[in-house]
Amino acid sequence: MTLVAQGFRGLVLALAVLLLSACAQPQLFHQEAYVFGTRVDLTIYGKSLDKASEAMGEVLREFDRLHHAFHAWKPSELTALNEAIARGESHVVSDELAELLRDAQRIAADGDYLFDPALGRLIELWGFHADEFEPVQPDPAEIARILEARPSMADLVIDGNLVTSSNPMVQIDLGGYAKGYALDRAVAILRARGINDALVNIGGNVMALGSKGGTPWRLGIQHPREPRPLATLPLYDGEAIGTSGDYQRFFELDGERFSHLLDPRTGQPSRGTQSLTVLIMPREDAGTWSDATSKSPFLAGDDWLPYVQRYDIAHALRIAEDGTIEVTRQMRARLQIPSDLRPLVVVD
Repeated sequence: MTLVAQGFRGLVLALAVLLLSACAQPQLFHQEAYVFGTRVDLTIYGKSLDKASEAMGEVLREFDRLHHAFHAWKPSELTALNEAIARGESHVVSDELAELLRDAQRIAADGDYLFDPALGRLIELWGFHADEFEPVQPDPAEIARILEARPSMADLVIDGNLVTSSNPMVQIDLGGYAKGYALDRAVAILRARGINDALVNIGGNVMALGSKGGTPWRLGIQHPREPRPLATLPLYDGEAIGTSGDYQRFFELDGERFSHLLDPRTGQPSRGTQSLTVLIMPREDAGTWSDATSKSPFLAGDDWLPYVQRYDIAHALRIAEDGTIEVTRQMRARLQIPSDLRPLVVVD
């Protein structure tokens, strides 16, 4: 009896050690939220639930802070700046907002101001400063009035923390920029907490840290007209990917689609491109670039490729208005595209 009992006790101890070892194996921890008017997905590959939960909680708190600080139409630091500009007054902003505005100025200038965060009045006029969009076209006279004033990021003078605009029609909207900046902030928080393997997805803007157990993170690029991925690709440590599309925020009126991506040359929703995706190689501000640098090429329509090249981006994919898939040679090498998706054109 004693030998049997000792043997049983040894088996129990062995099972306990096995279970503890199994619990120590890395696993995926996942959390979702709704911030910036879109869905946010955080995935961490690691061993500690507590460590992952604390890190994800800090990231989501940071997202909430950014959402409230730079909201385009609800009271925020950004709306306070816009109100001062409308009054013709200078305004002191935080170090963070001042740097964001400088960066946005540089990116806008490099893209011939096709992507211009100073067009908040036009975005508001089209009804996109709301959680739900009303299918109503704005008064053409009001569009013409804004276009005549030509509000632009070039109108801003940023002297330290003091921001001045010579054009009172400037109204800053960082909606095409803030998600990417939030990606960079999330990655900084995760790395500071010792999280080396994670995937951060903010409404289709995605950035990778490390890998998933030695296997690259893999994600799909949304098809702009069908409920399936257009393609899939691996995403490696420090890389970020972003897509601008006419399917993300839009309304339909009399069978016509009106997206939130407005062309500053016409004051109308952009035509010619359904979606445009850029893949950014590891760099300090990869998240920001994945968001902001997809905008000008999208708005450029058939002339998209030179704008991608201006940003020194080698990996890009465009879906034209007629459904044609255009992809750079480097991007094509990374993609797995279903055989039934055609026509496909490789460009240099």
